[in-house]
Amino acid sequence: MATDSDLPPLSADEVARYSRHLLLPDVGMQGQKRIKAGSVLCIGAGGLGSPLLLYLAAAGVGRIGIVDGDRVDASNLQRQVLHGTGAVGMPKAESAARRIRDLNPHVHVDAHDTVLTSANALELIDGYDIVVDGTDNFPTRYLANDAAVLLGKPLVYGSIFRFEGQASVFNVDGGPDYRDLYPEPPPPGMVPSCAEGGVLGVLPGIIGTIQATETLKLLAGLGTSLSGRLLLYDALAMRFQELALRRDPARPPVTELVDYDAFCGVPKPVADVGVGRLDPVEVARRREGGWSPFVVDVRAPHEVDIVALPFVDAYVRHDAVDLVEQVPEDREVLLLCRSGVRSLSAARRLVDAGRTGVHDVRGGLLAWAETVDPSLPTY
Repeated sequence: MATDSDLPPLSADEVARYSRHLLLPDVGMQGQKRIKAGSVLCIGAGGLGSPLLLYLAAAGVGRIGIVDGDRVDASNLQRQVLHGTGAVGMPKAESAARRIRDLNPHVHVDAHDTVLTSANALELIDGYDIVVDGTDNFPTRYLANDAAVLLGKPLVYGSIFRFEGQASVFNVDGGPDYRDLYPEPPPPGMVPSCAEGGVLGVLPGIIGTIQATETLKLLAGLGTSLSGRLLLYDALAMRFQELALRRDPARPPVTELVDYDAFCGVPKPVADVGVGRLDPVEVARRREGGWSPFVVDVRAPHEVDIVALPFVDAYVRHDAVDLVEQVPEDREVLLLCRSGVRSLSAARRLVDAGRTGVHDVRGGLLAWAETVDPSLPTY
């Protein structure tokens, strides 16, 4: 971060724009100049990134980088208020940059339409003062943390799940980092993403705004950060709690970037021996020709209330302990879910139990709506 002697001046337009900051004795001209001199890299332009990026831009952070390789989907708009209906299909980094430039033309924006990887993380993060984690998966969280540690950059952390959120600040003045909070990742599939488990739309707004607050405090040198503290938020109870977080001196230090998918147990693509992976168009063609497998929808009951195919024979959750027993042995089986992930997991369980003639719908109901029946609602 820039020293006070290197701080950039504020133009007359900027003085007018940031006047409510300048009236705060703890901020004033010097604090606003520090904010202008600062640079922040936001990893993710989704639920957390939306309020974060909007408020950082409005506050006058001089340079903002956005890393996101995803595209805007209609299902994002319930919580990702950075994007609008007209941006559906657009790269999120591009949509976010466009909105920020409209909000505050004084901010320089770097749009990185890519995912953060071990190959590009150090180069991307090295050019910014502060890193903010707006991601929704464990491999990227560990990667962002380790890269920030190696480069000596503060990392402002936030995460959300259904009705609950967390926030903290890592790697500040010898304080703890993400690995002190979670030394090991949870088993794969234990914590579903927002796309799988859902999230209250306003929740990322609350946690993302807390992240923006911590980022501005770090840039302007204000107050006490969340370093060494984990802030917990329960939206249903409307309750905040705080836990102390300390650095573990016995923990092995971060010395290099690793294969984070492997570290988090993300399975590599392998051939699914015994599972017939069928595209929706192929399933529809076979059914028209008289094929009549036993069809099992492995989604949760509340998902079935949203949309269901009319020819399903049974609804059994993919993780039900009696899944194998509920599927007949004398017929071929076709399994489906929302996107094809849970149906494949269920199909593997059946094959491992010795069943034959097991198939799943590749891409699930999302692919079915795209290629077979566009009238179906998607979620």
